[in-house]
Amino acid sequence: MEEGKVVAPDVKYKRVVLKLSGEVLRGGKSGDPIDGATLERICAQVKEVHDLGVQTCVVIGGGNIFRGVLGEKRGVDRTTGDYMGMLATVINGMAIMDCLEKMGVKTRVQSAIPMNEVAEPFILRRAVRHLEKGRVVIFVAGTGNPYFSTDTTAALRASEIHADIIMKATKVDGIYDKDPKKYADAVKFDQLTFIDALKQRLNVMDSTAFSLCLDNNIPIIVFDLNDPQAIRKAVTGQKVGTLVHG
Repeated sequence: MEEGKVVAPDVKYKRVVLKLSGEVLRGGKSGDPIDGATLERICAQVKEVHDLGVQTCVVIGGGNIFRGVLGEKRGVDRTTGDYMGMLATVINGMAIMDCLEKMGVKTRVQSAIPMNEVAEPFILRRAVRHLEKGRVVIFVAGTGNPYFSTDTTAALRASEIHADIIMKATKVDGIYDKDPKKYADAVKFDQLTFIDALKQRLNVMDSTAFSLCLDNNIPIIVFDLNDPQAIRKAVTGQKVGTLVHG
């Protein structure tokens, strides 16, 4: 029987939800929806925190393949487009599963839409048991409902499994008062309260996801995934990105 790993003494967060956008898997020069080198780099970071004994869940988006909101511009009905986007997250989740398994990390994929040949159905107690046994759990197909983002999926699953924190990987190194790519004088926040983020209308997550985190007091760390040590720094309580808390 598999046993959970012993938690390293410097670990601050013992159960985490890592939120990845599908876009982070896209290749730079190649433009491939799933770039092999990028996938390996991300999975190596997941393995590193898993090896510290951190109970790790991954919520992956599907924007590198299909995004429901953008589908409307192509004449696709929003509900249909959202389901297409959910299926895209399954493809990404299976890619992450395959890569982690090749690195020796036991992994389970749980889908909000039943597809028994490729993934388990999402069952809360089973997901928690997988974590307790030291397996990485990848949540795919969003919440199973249209009109909800994968940010909301991350907030919902984190609430259900009583995660210590949501770690949102982005392409910037934290939350700023305005877009740092457009404004040279943009100021980065080291930490914020939920109320401050609301007052300043900062785009941490979409409103549904943010409300769930606020109501259930789940902190969020927003950080730059391009930093190869960022996830490890975050789970060990080192200064990285921006912490949003109650």
